[in-house]
Amino acid sequence: MAVFVALGAFLMTLAGGWVAQRVTDRRHLVLGLAGGLMLGVVGLDLLPEAIEAAGEPVFGVPMALLLFVGGFLVAHLVERLLSARRVAHGAGGGHHGDRVPQVGLTAAAAMVGHSLMDGIALGAAFQVSGSMGVAVALAVISHDFADGFNTYTLTSLYGNARRKALVMLFAAAVAPVVGAATTLLFTLPEELLGGYLGFFGGALLYLAAAEILPEAHHTHPTRSTLLCTIGGVGFIWLVVGIAE
Repeated sequence: MAVFVALGAFLMTLAGGWVAQRVTDRRHLVLGLAGGLMLGVVGLDLLPEAIEAAGEPVFGVPMALLLFVGGFLVAHLVERLLSARRVAHGAGGGHHGDRVPQVGLTAAAAMVGHSLMDGIALGAAFQVSGSMGVAVALAVISHDFADGFNTYTLTSLYGNARRKALVMLFAAAVAPVVGAATTLLFTLPEELLGGYLGFFGGALLYLAAAEILPEAHHTHPTRSTLLCTIGGVGFIWLVVGIAE
């Protein structure tokens, strides 16, 4: 049953990527929406789940929040190192030229990993009970649209070719099906899942706050882009509320 439901997530991920690539003439709106979706996923979905699942606090701080900060710092460090290497090799060219394709691919790979964990969580939920499986399925299928949208946007934003963006999109679409299928063989420990969600949330927040949203507002009117960002957050809030 979980694998069958994961096929719905597969289709929704592809739909999100299709929307992202069709609106190139409104790129700033796409980026504003993507930033809002990413912010909503982190603050309203990933962190609450991570804090609940990640185990005991470490020196007074929940393990999930420590990993969240760690994920943010690792994302920042990776981008700085890749940018420094590109500058050292003589690559430049202004605001857009400073973008490093590897950062986009790394971010998209993280989205693929997140989608894989979605599938594992889906399969585990169905192992607990049918009602829990349905609730998790609703959340996964709905926000996999955002995952597909963000995977394509992140890959292409950093200057990667459309072909690479489509490959990463397809990988993100297949990942939840693979994840759900693996739960036929084993169950992921809850604390490990919670720790991963916290770390991934930190990295995703860095990309949204330091890269996606500044790019969205770079040379375009703020109001419409801001509305798209708020709409993205609201959409994730709606998805989480329905799932609960």
